[in-house]
Amino acid sequence: MEFGYRIPTAGPLATPEAIQALARRGEELGYGVLAIADHVIQPNQIASRYPYSATGAFSASAGDWLEQLTLMSYVAALTRKARLITSVMVVPHRPAVLAAKAIASLDVLSGGRVILGIGTGWMQEEFEALQLPPFAERGKVTDEYLAAYKALWTQEKPSFQGKYVAFSDLTFAPKPVQKPHPPIWVGGESPAAIRRLIAHGDGWYPIGANPQFPLNTPQRLAQGFARMQNLARQQGRDPASIQLGFWANWYVENQRSTLPTGERHIFTGNAQEIADDAKRLRDLGVGTLMFNFVRPTLKESIASIETWARDVRPKIGE
Repeated sequence: MEFGYRIPTAGPLATPEAIQALARRGEELGYGVLAIADHVIQPNQIASRYPYSATGAFSASAGDWLEQLTLMSYVAALTRKARLITSVMVVPHRPAVLAAKAIASLDVLSGGRVILGIGTGWMQEEFEALQLPPFAERGKVTDEYLAAYKALWTQEKPSFQGKYVAFSDLTFAPKPVQKPHPPIWVGGESPAAIRRLIAHGDGWYPIGANPQFPLNTPQRLAQGFARMQNLARQQGRDPASIQLGFWANWYVENQRSTLPTGERHIFTGNAQEIADDAKRLRDLGVGTLMFNFVRPTLKESIASIETWARDVRPKIGE
């Protein structure tokens, strides 16, 4: 099992100096994956429901977002071993050919360390500000763009004809280092996300805190994985071909949360309980486990990264 955490894209720690310190310290301590979020622009009025809070409210910065793929290129230059995951990239945010080129370039420049975590997006106001295809069609746009990426990355003479993207008679080079292409990990917990995973994805990367599709206890998570695997079999997909990751983005050391049922929320509590949760997920087949160590200051964030590596990681074992 490998472990990782997010690099801040916004807020007081989204500075070159803080990002450098966070990325390099984690790699020194053996963390294997660094995650980078995606917002391009933040409208001042947001009515869209954020799927990962109980109220639907989106709590974020004042709009000072660094662009995801630009930041990823910076982190790639700061590191040597850690893999870099878009967590997640909102696929409709960028034209398909441009995005495919940027991701291939990042894979080349990083030496094959890119994981493409993908989603369809949730903020209608951001779609409208970016003048994208209709928000209601974002699922279809995402599926088509993913197919276009693969054509560009794998075909000697790429061609594609769709409703939202079309091209032919192109030279697309360099191709990604990873073959046949960087792994595509599908975020999201909804039935639509699972269908997209089975059709296009190499891995599933859910967050456990979606109130509509909660994966916040070991039992619920096991049931969620089993549903996904059963659907994959029904669609002729070998479940063993799907990697499993998990995003515990609510983690704060030594803080406990209890569900209405009285059960402990997964990845809350003391170091031993966190380690036991990780071992349960490892037994379920999870290979990558992600946390949020961003705290109000750089000093506190580095301390969180170091504390987890010292107090929790040894208790998980190999």
